[in-house]
Amino acid sequence: MAGDGASYNASDITVLEGLEPVRMRPGMYIGSTGPTGLHHLIWEVVDNAVDEAMAGYCTRIDVTLLADGGCRVSDDGRGFPVDHHPQYPGKSAAEVVMTTLHAGGKFGGAGYKVSGGLHGVGVSVVNALSTRLVLEVDREGQHHVIEFVNGGEPKGGLEVVGPAPRDRTGSTVTFWPDPAIFEEVEFRAQTVTERLQVMAFLNRALEIRFADQRPGNEKRETFRYNGGIVDYVKHLNASKESLFRKVGAYQQTEDRQEVEVALQWNTGFHESIFSFANGISTTEGGMHEEGFKKALTNVVNRYAKSRNLVKEKEDNLDGKDIREGLTAIVSVRLTDPQFEGQTKAKLGNVPMRSLVERATNEKLAEWLEENPTEANQVVKKALLAQRARVAAQQARDLTRRKSGLDGAGLPGKLIDCSSRDRRECEIFIVEGNSAGSSAKDARDPRTQAILPIRGKILNVERARIDKMLKNAEIQALIAAVGAGLGEDFDVGKIRYHKVIILADADVDGSHIRTLLLTFFFRQMKPLVEGGFVYVAQPPLYSTLVGKEKVYLKDDLAKDAFLREHPDHKHDFQRLKGLGEMDFHELKETTIDPVKRSLLQISVEQAALADDVCSVLMGDDVELRRHFIQTNAKDVRFLDI
Repeated sequence: MAGDGASYNASDITVLEGLEPVRMRPGMYIGSTGPTGLHHLIWEVVDNAVDEAMAGYCTRIDVTLLADGGCRVSDDGRGFPVDHHPQYPGKSAAEVVMTTLHAGGKFGGAGYKVSGGLHGVGVSVVNALSTRLVLEVDREGQHHVIEFVNGGEPKGGLEVVGPAPRDRTGSTVTFWPDPAIFEEVEFRAQTVTERLQVMAFLNRALEIRFADQRPGNEKRETFRYNGGIVDYVKHLNASKESLFRKVGAYQQTEDRQEVEVALQWNTGFHESIFSFANGISTTEGGMHEEGFKKALTNVVNRYAKSRNLVKEKEDNLDGKDIREGLTAIVSVRLTDPQFEGQTKAKLGNVPMRSLVERATNEKLAEWLEENPTEANQVVKKALLAQRARVAAQQARDLTRRKSGLDGAGLPGKLIDCSSRDRRECEIFIVEGNSAGSSAKDARDPRTQAILPIRGKILNVERARIDKMLKNAEIQALIAAVGAGLGEDFDVGKIRYHKVIILADADVDGSHIRTLLLTFFFRQMKPLVEGGFVYVAQPPLYSTLVGKEKVYLKDDLAKDAFLREHPDHKHDFQRLKGLGEMDFHELKETTIDPVKRSLLQISVEQAALADDVCSVLMGDDVELRRHFIQTNAKDVRFLDI
């Protein structure tokens, strides 16, 4: 959706408020000062470039992690406006954008008809949280430069330093995050490339190039998808077994609103619908997703009854049955997106629901008529899902009566805590009886509960819910958490605000962690989304310094220790089993809230988490081996 014209000047920049609060309360603007907030700086700058692409003016974006720790984002769009701003005599619009919060072409100006940048707070926040930022603008044949230091102070005005190379237009922002603000300032290449790939999928034919120039991490990748979200669906289903090869796709534009949908079913049991508004991931759904689901149910039922695959007197197929095994992308663009929900991840524009519904009712119905073989497979799979759902409900009812799924009865092996304030309570899910015994002695009985589980739980990626509910370990997990399962899961009823997976630091431990994380992601997703799931990180090594035992979390910690103690003479002991530790060691390294190290699990990018679950827990051994080999050096635990 291109803008109405190419006008993008100082008069298109609207100013809302000053910049001062950002350094005082960075968390309010970027969410946190941890890794998530650090990477948010890149997203803010890249979003500006993507907005230029959505407006029809940018075809390529380059993102480079520099050897000195900085980041450079360059695009071939129109370039920041360089003329003087009407509200700020003597200041260029580029300087105003960089030094004033909420100044930009998206607030009432005519610079953009559609933009994703509204969900952020502007590139000025990146400037405020950087020790140094350099803006270069190629526009009207000239190369302009302005530099900022100490969190956004301009070293001077915008200057023309020469001609633009080869009549180039565009903007380049280079910034260095402030270590006084952030807990760490080292960017993670994988986090960046994952996000860039999604942006390339959502913007058909936009080329995004990534380069990592840091010593030892040198890497280059290019993302460009001429098929757009059709390629995205193929990518997500590559780790699954597709029900058929074709990908359904349709789009519709009206009243400066646009919807684009791509969908394909696989033989699995989970629905994977990912929605976006102006390139922003709407993880909580919203009007566009509602319209799609409602129309999908209507269209498939109409088709099934018209072909007598479902008899006229029989009940309609339920939406959940139709969506079993569905992978779909719903991407909309609109001029004034209204975001709702605590995390601003839900689209609230009511007219968008109507547009998506109309488009799906019309275009998807046409696709089913034109592809009868695939349409029949969809209906047959939904009928199987319907039967399984009825069986699952019966199994669930039986389980409820036997073990009190609703929280009335707790598993016998649960060693519960005495506090009834769920906000301070935590449960350790511990594999193995010996580790369970040590954990029991190491815990604080007032706030820490222990649930020992035996062996590896059922792989829920390959099992329907009726089979799952017959598994003793899963029954114990459901009862202990106390909030139900799947569609019935109520996060308000959870009995603990920290659910901590505690498993050995070896291959078997990694497998158990992955099985448990897959279970939580598939069947208790709000638990993960709410940030209640953690992985304990027992140390990999111990060594003696004098008579004192020192524990080291991983190889990086060991290397850092050796740099600090080059003359250290002891062979390091590798700690493999939790059962090898006595309760004093377990408490000191892993259970004591003051000394332990926990990894919080999030589903910030649900599509990625879905894909990882499918790769690690699916049937494709080669794909799994490739994933592990690719990621082994980058993560401590081979799970999510």
